[in-house]
Amino acid sequence: MADLPRGPRTLLRRLRELMAEPLEPQERLDQIVRHIAQNMVAEVCSVYVLRADGVLELYATEGLKKDSVHHAQLKMGQGLVGTIAASAQPLNLSDAQSHPAFRYLPETGEEIYHSWLGVPILRVGRALGVLVVQNKERRTYREEEVEALETIAMVVAEMIATGELRKIAKPGMELDTSRPVTVDGDSYGDGLGLGYVVLHEPRIVVTNLLNDDAEHELKRLNEALGSLRISIDDLLSRRDVSMEGEHREVLETYRMFAHDRGWVRKLEEAIRNGLTAEAAVEKVQSDTKARMIRLTDPYLRERMHDFEDLANRLLRQLTGYGPKGGDDGFPNDAIIVARAMGAAELLDYPRENIRGLVLEEGAVTSHVVIVARAMGVPVVGQAAGVVALAENGDPVIIDGDDGKVHLRPLPDLQNSYEEKARFRARRQEQFLALRSVEPISADGVRVDLLMNAGLLVDLPQLDGSGAQGIGLFRTELQFMIASTMPKVDEQEAFYRNVLKNAAGRPVTFRTLDIGGDKVVPYFRGAEEENPALGWRAIRLALDRSGLLRMQLRALLRAAAGRELKIMIPMVTAVWEITEVRKLLQKEMEFLSSRGYELPKSLKLGAMLEVPSLMWQLDELMAAVDFVSVGSNDLFQFAMAVDRGNARVADRFDVLSRPFLRMLRDIVRAAERNKLPLTLCGEMAGRPLSSMALMGIGFRSISMSPASIGPIKAMLLGLDVGKLSALINSALDDTTSKTPLRETLQHFAEANDIHL
Repeated sequence: MADLPRGPRTLLRRLRELMAEPLEPQERLDQIVRHIAQNMVAEVCSVYVLRADGVLELYATEGLKKDSVHHAQLKMGQGLVGTIAASAQPLNLSDAQSHPAFRYLPETGEEIYHSWLGVPILRVGRALGVLVVQNKERRTYREEEVEALETIAMVVAEMIATGELRKIAKPGMELDTSRPVTVDGDSYGDGLGLGYVVLHEPRIVVTNLLNDDAEHELKRLNEALGSLRISIDDLLSRRDVSMEGEHREVLETYRMFAHDRGWVRKLEEAIRNGLTAEAAVEKVQSDTKARMIRLTDPYLRERMHDFEDLANRLLRQLTGYGPKGGDDGFPNDAIIVARAMGAAELLDYPRENIRGLVLEEGAVTSHVVIVARAMGVPVVGQAAGVVALAENGDPVIIDGDDGKVHLRPLPDLQNSYEEKARFRARRQEQFLALRSVEPISADGVRVDLLMNAGLLVDLPQLDGSGAQGIGLFRTELQFMIASTMPKVDEQEAFYRNVLKNAAGRPVTFRTLDIGGDKVVPYFRGAEEENPALGWRAIRLALDRSGLLRMQLRALLRAAAGRELKIMIPMVTAVWEITEVRKLLQKEMEFLSSRGYELPKSLKLGAMLEVPSLMWQLDELMAAVDFVSVGSNDLFQFAMAVDRGNARVADRFDVLSRPFLRMLRDIVRAAERNKLPLTLCGEMAGRPLSSMALMGIGFRSISMSPASIGPIKAMLLGLDVGKLSALINSALDDTTSKTPLRETLQHFAEANDIHL
């Protein structure tokens, strides 16, 4: 394609000079529309800016009545201007007044103009306003003129996004970029967080928009595209990427986009129209997103995300921008906002400054959510579109109780949440006062309240929460946040530190539970169609016995002279326990022969997460020293619910009769075999489901540290015997249609139990 006429390029050079001049915002905007009108031989050029109240206000014009500036206005979807803003698509008309959406504004004096070209002022796919040119004669604007006007609109978008135009807004009127927005999501971690947005992958701000040398920019683009294509091909050729599966499909989609001539042609046209290579990528990305953002088809929407990811990769190639900046300027009250992220990435941030986590994707049981809750951070997941709506530094409120995210909240809402936060702080003080109180119910039943942990930063909460010990220590987190495999000495030092901080309180170490959704960067298994049911946890550990023996050796050395409790995850059959005992015996003999002191007591337990164990309960309990129910996985496998799939997770209730009957059978088997029993999982940390567990006979439960206070407060007022009679009767009733959750809620209300 030949270069565009010099007119648009000359205009862009003049606009770049205007942007650098020390002008007031209104004067700068007035000169921009004047130069556009002159260059495009248009008798009218106007800029409409979208306000927070959904009204498009005339901010500058050349050709219409000057006194209509800041007075003429149209609602979103109203008139031609409102139609463009609502659709985020340009309109090119030879006779605007014959269009059904045309609306005459008498204050502007535009009745004498016929031809009309309007383009949306876009940023990240969002319409921030509309740029219009008009002529008296009837004509259809050429394609290159549309492209030129869209490019100029991008420059105006930066003026709006940087806040420059706020200075000339009417008193009390805010622009759309400041508009309060509430995004509904799912509650993944209780609590409130008030602070400021930190985008996990900060939007790359392109400051150099206009080029001096189109050929140089085309060369830069081609080089970056070449590097991008090679990196994708390299990923696809790696042995650890299977020939089938979702991971490969995503990479194949990336490769398809990277080689798409239509996409590349649009990038090249934008550069020839005067943009730098990175500005061209941003413009085409924004245009494409504006077209696709209203799609309802989930497959096409996912392809939109793929396209965005690829465009961001290309921007990083062009700018040399890293995936995340340092901690400079990191706010004291940070709310991390991300599409998705790993547990290790969350731990890279200054922990003491994080007040909340917002995810567009993920699930309540994903690892980053578990870590966030262990840190006492409220979490909202499935918050669709929040990344595009948020900007770094935006004030934000995260309501982990209701699953809502309030961006740029109104003062009244801010005040309301501040009061709510103060109330929660007072409640936390009350819970804190209970930490030394024994966990004994109103009718004298003791229930041990243990905490889940996985990192050294969790351990101070043992004292703060009043937990009786650690019922589940996830050893894999140490492996997940390390860049290389921790050596035996490193593991030993880590486990010894854990036991030292526990100060004599019991700690149950779960052996490595990696595989499935828990990815260790330096240990990759083959891609699996269903990783949750595949090569993970004890299956992987027994097949790679060197890995397990190294961990067992480190645990035995760390617990010298102390009690050591080891728990095996994902047990499917009793023979797996037998094999682990053999490995333990070998390691004890090895250490003893070299003069190491051994633990004074060693207990080996199993996590009951796989339904097949329900038909081996007595055999299992004869083979172990204790059992811990992993309610998250047990529920997933028993009810055929993918816990990582938000579409089905809400359709099944952990307080359903079938699942509680299953848990009651486990309790009865433990009583029959006189074996210690604990439950670790989501349901232990929620007052209503925790109450149900106590009613069916659990006397030891493990949860996140933040949950212990509310659970203990509930327990102190609970008559466990009365509840037990009610819940057992309800579970034995095969004719009742009343949901068990409803029965429990009525019991709590009738007995003044605060949940």
